[in-house]
Amino acid sequence: MKMPEILDNVNKTLKDDLAATITKGDKLSIAAACFSIYSYQALKKQLDGIDELRFIFTSPTFLNEKAPKEKREFYIPRLGRERSLYGTEFEVKLRNELTQKAIARECAAGIRKKAKFRSNQTGGNINGFMNIVGTESTTYMPLHGFTTSDIGCERGNNIINPVNKMFAPLSAEYIRMFDQLWNDSSLMQDVTEEVINGITVAYDENAPEFIYFMAIYNIFNEFLEDVSEDILPNEATGFKETKIWGKLYDFQKDAALAIINKLEKYNGCILADSVGLGKTFTALSVIKYYELRNRMVLVLCPKKLSDNWHTFKENYLNNPIASDRLRYDVLYHTDLSREHGLSGNIDLSKLNWGNYDLVVIDESHNFRNGADYSGRGEEKRENRYLQLMNKVIRKGVKTKVLMLSATPVNNGFSDLRHQLELAYEGNPILINSRLETAKPIDTIFRNAQTTFNRWSKLTLENRTTDGLLRSLDFDFFTMLDSVTIARSRKHIEKYYNTAEIGKFPERMKPVTLRPKMTDLSSAIDYDDIYGQLMKLNLAVYIPTDFLLESRRAKYVDSSKNIDRAGREAGIRRLMCINLLKRLESSVYSFRITIDRVRALINGTISAIDAYVSGAARIINTQEISDDAFDGDERNTDFFESMGRKFDIDLDDMDYISWRSKLAEDSEILELLSLLIKDVTPEHDTKLQTLLGLITEKVQNPLNAANKKILIFSAFSDTAEYLYKEIAPFAKSNFALDSAMITGTTDGRTTVKLKQTDMNTILTLFSPISKDKELLMPESRAEIDILIATDCISEGQNLQDCDYCVNYDIHWNPVRIIQRFGRIDRIGSRNDRIQLVNFWPNIALDKYLELKGRVESRMRATVMTSTGDDNPIDPEEQGDLEYRKAQLEKLQNEVVDIEEMQSGVSIMDLGLNEFRLDLLEYVKEHGELDRTPFGLHAVVSANEDTPRGTIFVLKNRNTKINIDNKNQLHPFYTVYAAEGENLGDEPTVHIDHLQPKKLLDSLRQLCKGKEKPLTELCGQFNTETKDGKNMKRYADLLCFAVKSIVDLNEDSSIDSFLSGKQISLAANTIDGLDDFELVCFVTIK
Repeated sequence: MKMPEILDNVNKTLKDDLAATITKGDKLSIAAACFSIYSYQALKKQLDGIDELRFIFTSPTFLNEKAPKEKREFYIPRLGRERSLYGTEFEVKLRNELTQKAIARECAAGIRKKAKFRSNQTGGNINGFMNIVGTESTTYMPLHGFTTSDIGCERGNNIINPVNKMFAPLSAEYIRMFDQLWNDSSLMQDVTEEVINGITVAYDENAPEFIYFMAIYNIFNEFLEDVSEDILPNEATGFKETKIWGKLYDFQKDAALAIINKLEKYNGCILADSVGLGKTFTALSVIKYYELRNRMVLVLCPKKLSDNWHTFKENYLNNPIASDRLRYDVLYHTDLSREHGLSGNIDLSKLNWGNYDLVVIDESHNFRNGADYSGRGEEKRENRYLQLMNKVIRKGVKTKVLMLSATPVNNGFSDLRHQLELAYEGNPILINSRLETAKPIDTIFRNAQTTFNRWSKLTLENRTTDGLLRSLDFDFFTMLDSVTIARSRKHIEKYYNTAEIGKFPERMKPVTLRPKMTDLSSAIDYDDIYGQLMKLNLAVYIPTDFLLESRRAKYVDSSKNIDRAGREAGIRRLMCINLLKRLESSVYSFRITIDRVRALINGTISAIDAYVSGAARIINTQEISDDAFDGDERNTDFFESMGRKFDIDLDDMDYISWRSKLAEDSEILELLSLLIKDVTPEHDTKLQTLLGLITEKVQNPLNAANKKILIFSAFSDTAEYLYKEIAPFAKSNFALDSAMITGTTDGRTTVKLKQTDMNTILTLFSPISKDKELLMPESRAEIDILIATDCISEGQNLQDCDYCVNYDIHWNPVRIIQRFGRIDRIGSRNDRIQLVNFWPNIALDKYLELKGRVESRMRATVMTSTGDDNPIDPEEQGDLEYRKAQLEKLQNEVVDIEEMQSGVSIMDLGLNEFRLDLLEYVKEHGELDRTPFGLHAVVSANEDTPRGTIFVLKNRNTKINIDNKNQLHPFYTVYAAEGENLGDEPTVHIDHLQPKKLLDSLRQLCKGKEKPLTELCGQFNTETKDGKNMKRYADLLCFAVKSIVDLNEDSSIDSFLSGKQISLAANTIDGLDDFELVCFVTIK
């Protein structure tokens, strides 16, 4: 009897021994936990010559019935055994050589001819062993698995892994035991077909869509496990059968489902889709969902948008969703500060504010400044934000909050924080437990704001959005992803099928016009007027500057902590800026404004002179409160809002100095009035240029027969002036009707109408988008030219029009984009649309320098009167920091809001749509947990996606995620682009720190392609010799992994140099062996 031998599997491996022992015609019988194609490949030469291979899986594997997922302690090990077919965790290196396809094909061919597989179908244990039956029988045991680590090719995680080699007669006993097991049908089930099918999957051509879903299945698998029916939209409500649901486009349906999910899980959500993407309809579908669940809903909106919201709930002819019978209440933002009176049909004195289950806040950015009080003592009043928080959200029933805004972030992340606080009642404890973040929400925002502040101080060329995103940590993105949805127009065009939506119209390059003020040779131009304006003291607005020191205490109310000087300085600054803006708007607006201011000044001088002559010594001055103005309105109609009267005793003043300053101002204003007196409409070059534009547009329409023109001005004075001049011009020359809307009074129009309210005029101006046929079927009238203020720059759909004119450039660039958004909308019937901007006739550098001078001059005054070193409020600061780069961009192209926000944008950060994609897929096709790693698909390149490969990798060292930067950890995605020419170095097109961008590209390349692209697959197979020669792609994979390691090392070194305590030794990614390839997509 031959003595048994011991193979240590290090110096003498099982693989080498088998290679020497197996001879042609032998029969193999193996009992082991798992079977790997790589182990088969290692012994292919020998296995090709055998007559038979019988394999028993020692534990239940590849059985038809599947253990329920709830019993995961049984299911997960079995799943691991089944997946070992494509290589175990110790065969990652082999998998990463990307030859899996060729190996699987060869293995499947061999197995089909001579292999049979059976599986233990009981819970009983079987120890592993291998028999070779030939001229001489041999047995090897123990054998855990038939993998490369078990046969000694790879080390695996074994400290020692010895195998006994036994000969007859001992081996005969093992052969007998194997046969006994093999033939016992109560113990064994045949799984040959399942194994072959499993191996076939590894080399079949794959549909790109399948690889996309495989990628997101692995990345977001935990999300599926966490999903509770409570936080998913309940389809039993029938909300998908409603009229509003049927009117939504795919991207709106995605948003609606995600909103419901976020409202249920986090109690709040911000929908920040860009201008023109139909946020109202998306919100209406969410409202209907909650109404079907018998919830009370309140819509809070600016007054100017109330007609829209009322239309969708009333039984009106022009309500496209009247059959849904929505019943929500509509109130205005300003109603929060009211306790009495009616708002529409609602009696505010009886309203139960605390009984709303859902509050939808339209234009929620109006609440971005957070909680504040005005006044002290008995006069202390909460601002609207606090009224909303205390009256509606904290009081009564639990209230969910949906916020709608295209611009939720204006000056910093605190804007976002204040809005999100409404969702968790200002109490971080209510949301911290729900967010899957390492840090609490307050810390996340504080860190993000610190990062933003640091970033905003960088030079212009270094202040990139990409740079900001890289600086923010993982928790910030997780938090944003949890509670916001934000898609840009470009995103929708790129990643959704726009065939069903209808296209966006083509944006023509903006027309930039800089007409002179007048064609009169004797008259002055903008430069001269600016020079005079800078000399103004505007002392009429700062009477307390002239109080005698001994009397000043009378005008400081310590109980209310109000220093009139500080407030007056603020009014003076705004008045100065307002004069400047009105000059940019129109000569007419500027003229009547300086006449009003001069009348106020002269009235004050007369009062002082009367006092000197012995008349009354009390003088009335105006007091304007910040609360009197909302948003941009604070810089428009100041001169019409005289505010409350405030008395000052001239006995308490150095009235002589004050009168002197007032007289100086009066003289300057009189001079200015004289200088521009001759600039009548006939000599107003800007107006005449506009009339020329109208003529050109009407005679040469941009789109066939479309003569419509929308003209915006920030000021009602200018709008009235334009209407007065344009209406008769258009009527007499082209028989076109015009109209004007300023929001302060009813509109005016050349059409004879019983009523000239805003809605009637807008319906006649944009009859298709406003359903004129339903509302006014008898009327044949139509308005072609509409002149308006910013009262219609938000929330209105006027896409019948294709030509938008900004007669004055608003100092807030977002407003310009919002104006254009009235006609630049999804589903427009126009092929092309045009934006025309009128700019002051002054060089851009000088224009900005002038604004800077106004700011600094006024800042100096405020500092001296208040001691405040940052006197300009954020709203005004945003106006004044209107950077040169932004202005230049606006002159040359139509930009989207997210491009205009200097990097403070929450667009394209959320990952929710991928999760919802996955949820839908799994519902229809089942889970992908048996799908092998390493699969690939081939797709074609386009202008946004160059030739290369997208790799989806899983990091096996789960402790690695330096600085919490990778949002998808432990998964890493890299898009490696190939060089244009053969031999060029590859480049990283999208790195692992931009997961949203990369997954968007993957989705765009793959989704909808349900079958393999045969021609491209053929090219790939020819190039790689059917997967045998994968060196080019294996090298690209190495390059991708190196890019991850390099970025992480850079981050570690940066952290180390900045003084953070880190352990470089503990946080190392060794390279390729630390990652396993989940799947890849090659772009040809």
